[in-house]
Amino acid sequence: MVQDGNNLTQAIAGLSAGLASTLSLHPLDVVKTRLQVQDGIAGVLPAYRGTVHAIRCIIRDEGKRALYAGLFPALIGSGLSWSLYFTAYNRAKQRYQGLLDTQRLSAPLHLASAAEAGVLVSVLTNPIWVIKTRLQLQRSGGLVTKAARPLRASHLGRPFRGSPYRGFLHAVRQISTEEGWRGFYRGLWPSLLLVSHGAIQFMVYEELKGMAGSPRLSGLRSSFGMGSEVTSLEVSAMGAASKLAAVLATYPQQVVRARMQQRVDTDRAVQYNSFVHAFRVTLKREGFPGLYKGLVPNLLRVMPQAAVTFLVYETVMRVLASQVAMQDA
Repeated sequence: MVQDGNNLTQAIAGLSAGLASTLSLHPLDVVKTRLQVQDGIAGVLPAYRGTVHAIRCIIRDEGKRALYAGLFPALIGSGLSWSLYFTAYNRAKQRYQGLLDTQRLSAPLHLASAAEAGVLVSVLTNPIWVIKTRLQLQRSGGLVTKAARPLRASHLGRPFRGSPYRGFLHAVRQISTEEGWRGFYRGLWPSLLLVSHGAIQFMVYEELKGMAGSPRLSGLRSSFGMGSEVTSLEVSAMGAASKLAAVLATYPQQVVRARMQQRVDTDRAVQYNSFVHAFRVTLKREGFPGLYKGLVPNLLRVMPQAAVTFLVYETVMRVLASQVAMQDA
């Protein structure tokens, strides 16, 4: 397993991992976001019955390009987030290692290190995620158009009265004009609560990595002629498993965040005013299942995405470490 490198190495590896994972599975992120905000109140989006139905409707009514709505801010946000996250996370780990004079940290200290990194990333990148969410929820330029094969009336959305965003920079200008700087920080509190998501993910990953690198398992691999090093398949599996644990524990916060970050529509019958209010309204109107809307496409996206992220991260770290070693030789 690759050892922690310097800050630049961590940033490059994290950036590479974030970009690769986002590019590969963005359409499922669009579907997940649209399902998360589907609260039974008439809006600009049609009523999707599930993941497959949503994909079919989006392609039919808006074209395949709609599945990549918000890709630009997603790439910026993901690359920046992972770059900052891996750097801050490893700096926190190194600080705890220095204070305790040990190389092996406990699970709570891995949790604390990940939480520190998560707070930093959430505050710095929340504006990007607000724009990404709104672009993903914007149908056909923000207006409902006639479908190639019309949906039933109960499945049709209604026009949004505001001016549609024409892209990332236009969204920045519109939010600044209409809502001020506070508009960029809608959903920040659930984002800060979601720090626990990354903390749980990295704690589980570090524990699995420690188990996989133990002498006992290394010896077992050698006995089967596999070599003592952790394989790429094992890294991918650990990344996916750690993500599954984090998603199941924190998904309701993600649903609430998406509902708070959507563009304010004064004509909607339900307005989400705060994290607590959004949580209570969702639970009251839709019950416990309402807090897990979009879970299926989210798992289909984030588990392979996490596998790709950690695999790319470890691979880039290994390559960069070997180059540094060759230069020092």
